[in-house]
Amino acid sequence: MRIFLIVLSLAISQSSFSQNNLKALVGGTLLDGFGGDPIKNSVILVEGDRIKAVGTQGQLTVPRNAEVISTEGMSVMPGLWDMHVHLMINGHANYAHWDTAYADKLGNEIMPASAHQLLLAGVTSARDLGAPLEVSIEVRDKINRGEIPGPTMYMSGPFIQHKPYPGTEAFRWGVSGAGDAKAKVRRLAEAGVDCIKLIDQDQMTMEEVEAVVEEAHKHNLTVVAHSHRPEEIRRGLKAGVDNFEHTGLSSAPGYPEDVLEMVRERTAQMNLGPLYWTPTVEGLFNYTYVRDNPEMLDNDCWHLGLSQETIDDIRQSYAYPGRLPYFQLTPLRKPTLEHKVKQLIEAGVVLLIGTDSGIPMKFHCQSTWNELDVWVNEFGIDPMYAIKAATYWPSKIMGVDNEYGTVSEGKFADIIAVKGDVLRHISKLSDVQLVIKHGKRVK
Repeated sequence: MRIFLIVLSLAISQSSFSQNNLKALVGGTLLDGFGGDPIKNSVILVEGDRIKAVGTQGQLTVPRNAEVISTEGMSVMPGLWDMHVHLMINGHANYAHWDTAYADKLGNEIMPASAHQLLLAGVTSARDLGAPLEVSIEVRDKINRGEIPGPTMYMSGPFIQHKPYPGTEAFRWGVSGAGDAKAKVRRLAEAGVDCIKLIDQDQMTMEEVEAVVEEAHKHNLTVVAHSHRPEEIRRGLKAGVDNFEHTGLSSAPGYPEDVLEMVRERTAQMNLGPLYWTPTVEGLFNYTYVRDNPEMLDNDCWHLGLSQETIDDIRQSYAYPGRLPYFQLTPLRKPTLEHKVKQLIEAGVVLLIGTDSGIPMKFHCQSTWNELDVWVNEFGIDPMYAIKAATYWPSKIMGVDNEYGTVSEGKFADIIAVKGDVLRHISKLSDVQLVIKHGKRVK
C-alpha cells in the first residue's frame, strides 16, 4: 500500500506539473532588454507561453512544482531578433540560378530550413524582407501554428519597386503610377503582410513613393526602404519611410552632408517616433576574412533541413570565394562602413540588428551573432546598445513591444542563455546553449 501511495503521489505531482507547465530559470545574469544594469542571480518564472515573474534568488520564490533550469554562470536575455533576413536564399552565390532552380522548393525545403537554422541560433523573431507572397504567408503561418520550427516571422512579401529585374517577377512587383502603387500595397496588406519593402525608390516618381508610404501607413504597416544611393534616402525621408536598410553609397567615404542634415531634422521630431536604420554590415565587413579562410564555410550548421543535393549545389557555387562578382567591390567598401555607421548614430537614428542573412556565403545559423560581433568588437559600439538593437527596438518598430523584446512579466517567454558574460565577450552568442520560444525549450 505504501508503495502504491508513493507512486500515486508522484503521478499526481507530475500531472500537476504538466497542468501548470511551470518553469523556473534560476541563477543567471539577466540582460532584460531594456538596457539597464544586468540582474545578478536572476529568477525567471515561465508559465505556459508567458513570463509570470522576474526577480532574484532570495527575493522571488521558486514554486515547488516548477521545472528548475539552472542558468548559473550564464548570460540570460530575450531571444534575438534579426531584422533583415531572406528565408528564400541560403548562401548560394548565383542568384540567377537559384531563383529559377529552387522556385518550387521554397515552401517545402528552403524557407523552413532557413527558419529552423535561425531559431537554433537564438533568433526567436525575424523580419523577412523579400520573397514570393503566398509562400511567405504560408511559412509564417505554419510556424505560428507550430507545424514547423522557426522564429516568429514578420513578412514583407515581394519588394515594391519601379520595375522588377528580369526573372524576379515572383518576388519583385513593379509599379506604374501612384494609383498602381497604392493598389499593389493594398493587395499585400489584404494578404496579411507585416510590413512593406521598398527598393530603387529613386527610379520611381515622388508621387509613387509617397503613394506607397501613405497606403502602407493607412494599413498600419511600416515601410522599410533600401538606402543604397543618396536619392533613395532623400526620397524616403520626404515620403516618411520608417526604416532604412543597409550602409550603402558603395565605396563613397560617407553620407553627403545634405542627407545627414535631413536625417538630423527627422530624428529631432520626437512626435514622429524614432527613425530606424538597419546597417547590415557583417556580410561586407567579414567577406575578405571568409575569402581568405574558407574553412569557415565548412561549418555544417547551415545544412540543417536541406537535401544533400541542395547542400552540394550551394557548396559548388562558392568553390572559388575570391572570384564571386557579388563581392568584387567589397574590399573598397569595407573601410567606409564604420564611419558611415557612426555618422548615422551621431545623426540620431536608432540602429537595428539585421544581417541580409542568406546572401552569398552568409548563412542563417551564423549571421546574427557575427553582426553583433562586428558592431561591438570592430566598431566599438557599446554591447548593451547592440543587444537592445537586437531585442527591444525591433519589437518596438514592429508594434509588438507589449508581447516581445524584453524579459518582463506578461510577455511571451522568448529567452536565450549562453555560458559566460556576453557584455564582455559578445561572440559567445555564436554558441547559444538554451533557446526557449513561447515557453517551450527548443534547444
